[in-house]
Amino acid sequence: MILVDTSVWIDYFNGVDNPKTVKLDGFLSSTVIVAGDLMIAELLQGFRHDKDVEIAQSLLAHLEQAQLCNTEIAIKSAQNYRLLRKQGITVRKTIDCLIATYCIDNELPLLFSDRDFQPFVAVLNLKDALNL
Repeated sequence: MILVDTSVWIDYFNGVDNPKTVKLDGFLSSTVIVAGDLMIAELLQGFRHDKDVEIAQSLLAHLEQAQLCNTEIAIKSAQNYRLLRKQGITVRKTIDCLIATYCIDNELPLLFSDRDFQPFVAVLNLKDALNL
């Protein structure tokens, strides 16, 4: 089971061929993929055409669904952000802290291309699904 970040979904739906989208394509036929509510919101906001939104929603509906944020994850996310900041690392987006913290807390590998997740891999043992 893995979680896929919006950064990879965007490339996937845009037909970008890179190691992350190739890995996602393989996972779609062999692994349980979790569609997080935060990623669904980010992804669907980016489509310009209603037909593309319908296609994406249809695909995402077949995946395992997860609510990524609650008070416990929010507090742990803030703690992780502060821990990284104390080491001189500033994560640019709160939503990335929430996603990474959810994955760490649930021992769920994350497939991503957003560089904000790298410190979570290096310092907080986030599992990078590209290496599975």
